[in-house]
This record gives sequence, C-alpha cells and structure tokens, in this order.
Amino acid sequence: MELVENKNLLDSVDARTRLAGSNKMEILLFTLGTREIFGINVFKVREVGRTPHITKTPNMPRGVEGLISLRGNVIPVLSLAPFMHLDAPAGLGKTMMVAEYSKRTLGFLVHDVDRIIRVDWERVKAPESVLATNQGLITAVIELESGGLVSILDVEQILANAFGEAMIVDIQPAKVAPDTSVFFVDDSIVARRKIAEVLDKLGVRHKHATNGMEAWTRLQGIAAHAMQMGTDIRQDIRLVLVDAEMPEMDGYVLTKNIKSDSRFEGVPVVMHSSLSSEANRAMGKSVGVDAYVAKFDAEALADTLRPLIER
Repeated sequence: MELVENKNLLDSVDARTRLAGSNKMEILLFTLGTREIFGINVFKVREVGRTPHITKTPNMPRGVEGLISLRGNVIPVLSLAPFMHLDAPAGLGKTMMVAEYSKRTLGFLVHDVDRIIRVDWERVKAPESVLATNQGLITAVIELESGGLVSILDVEQILANAFGEAMIVDIQPAKVAPDTSVFFVDDSIVARRKIAEVLDKLGVRHKHATNGMEAWTRLQGIAAHAMQMGTDIRQDIRLVLVDAEMPEMDGYVLTKNIKSDSRFEGVPVVMHSSLSSEANRAMGKSVGVDAYVAKFDAEALADTLRPLIER
C-alpha cells in the first residue's frame, strides 16, 4: 500500500512555527509493541502511514530493514525496536513514519502511532543515568498528565549506530586569538562529540552544556563574572552554538534570553539543528539567531563559525 500523509496527525507546519520562543513543542507519540511510549518531534515527521513494500538488500546494518522508493527517492528503512533492544511482536512494522534528520530522509517502522501532544519544554527532563545507559538512545523523558512516561529517542545516536558517525574531513584552523572560546549546548552525546571535534580542528577552545536550562545558568554565571571583573564577555565567549531541541529549555528560548540580555551584546548565536527545513530556519531567524546550520555537515559548520569568530 502506498504511504500517504496522515492529515489528521500532520496538519500545517506553518501553524507550528508560532511555537518558536514559547518553550513548547509538539510530540508525536508511538509504540514499538511494548508498554513503553516513545516520542518524536512533529517537525521531524513528514508522513505517517502503512508500510509500503521494502526491498531487502544484503549487508545492511542491524535494524536496517532495506530500502523503499518514495516520491521518486530511494530511502533506507529502520526498525526502531532492535535499536532499543526490544523483542519485535507480530505485526510490528505495519506502520511507518517518514522523518527528516540532517537533510536525510528515513523511514522508521513502529507498531502504532498514537496522537500528538503539546508540552512545555520545562516538562521535558534529561534522563537519569540509569535510563541513559541504553547506549545513550534516550535523550529526554516527559511525564504525562496521566502519570505515564514518554521516552524521546536520540535519533542522531541511532543513525550513528546504524550507519556510523560522519567523518570529519580536513578543516583549516581559524585565524583567531589563542584564548578564543566557543560555548555550545546539545543534548545528544554524539552531536557534542562531533561539535567538539570541529572546534578542535578550528583551533578554538570550548565549553559546553547538555540542555538549555543548564546552558542559560552557566552563561549567566559567565556574564556576571565578566561584569564583576570589568572585562568584555567576548574574552570568555566569542560565540554561542545552540541546538533547537533540548530538555527544560529549547534553543529558541535560550536564544531569546541571550539576545534580550545586554551583557551578551556582540556575541553571535548560531543554531545547529537536525531540524533542517525552511520553516525551522524561519523560526530561528524570528528569535534572532545570527546563522543557522543543519546537522551534521562538519565543513558547513566550520564555514559558518569561521567568519563569526575571526572578525
């Protein structure tokens, strides 16, 4: 059966752009045939429907079921249950979500799609270490009003497990002072590792946080220290690199906080996100980001950062 867009679940993306800066997100809930409930940001989902015919191909990584042809493009299809070390029940995979991550389109096989919920990012919590031991595949947890929990998957880590991490090609060092420092925040372990690698190749010192609220707390502390010492904050932070989706405070609200605080005047904010659509770029622009770069293209990230830290 042909995969078709589910209009009841996925209506106008434009309406959701108004969520930018409100510290709210919309999550599509789904199951993998067990009692656990999982979630994915609606912005990443392009279509939901019955799974079309999958062409099996040899030597595919574990959890990659094969390929499908969709709208003239050939895309890989992943079964999420094996990545979560869950036993796949009969019938798992009849429903497929088509999602876009970092300019890559993929199909995800699930058991069932439930509904869309709107939540405050403040209710989205970083998982405790006991939950994060599942190879870092759970990036956040939401407690529903009913008392149940929703696990938000770190799709970047899943893709890295399936296809390997992006290779960092030769990147020319930036022409910066030796003490130039970049502050970045991302809730994905694999993303933090790759960002740090790019910054190292640029020859830039760096500090980081793992969610938006932690980042804002640390940034306020750095700004307060600079004011107390009577120094320019740009001596401590030349640029802030933010993810869009993060527990407790998203990148849009974090950017608004930075841009509305005069202590950070002259410090550019770059949004680095797997949400790579034009709608998301518009959302970033609406809250004042100085540049927007899609994950994960090391050269594009380096090229975006270089003129902002060299000037």
